[in-house]
Amino acid sequence: MTAYVALLRAVNVSGTGKLPMAELRRMGEACGFSAVRTHIASGNLLLDSDLPEAEIVARLEQQLDGFFGRRVPLFVRSAAEICAIADSNPFPDEPGNRNLVIFLADPPPPDFMAAVRFHNGERIAPGTREISVAYGDGIATSKLVIPAAKAGTARNRNTVARLAALLEEHA
Repeated sequence: MTAYVALLRAVNVSGTGKLPMAELRRMGEACGFSAVRTHIASGNLLLDSDLPEAEIVARLEQQLDGFFGRRVPLFVRSAAEICAIADSNPFPDEPGNRNLVIFLADPPPPDFMAAVRFHNGERIAPGTREISVAYGDGIATSKLVIPAAKAGTARNRNTVARLAALLEEHA
């Protein structure tokens, strides 16, 4: 069995996509996953499975579509991947709440920085299937637009570190 985390996009954020975490756990169990649990109410589902990542995504998408009546983007990472992301923080001097990881389905395009707009001191670094952004003065005042990240979902470094720790504890 491999431990994974599924990161849902736009769930329980600003009053949109309301999904009780008990319901998300039920969905994970209905998919046949084991050791199903959630972390905070922002759509983080931890699970164990022998299935490949694409099948985990397909099963969860079907459950979420049945609940919401629409597609909810989600991004699955293995425990090893989450731990590597947590360990390879390109901006360790930034506070965890101002240092985000934007999870993507695919690697960021090599030229993604050329399309970035309203860049004003934020630091940006590509990863394997993620983009890291350090917001310096804070996210609330930033006007940064990263088109390559539009279809992704973000978690701050504090959450990424906690997810990595939870997955390691479970192993």
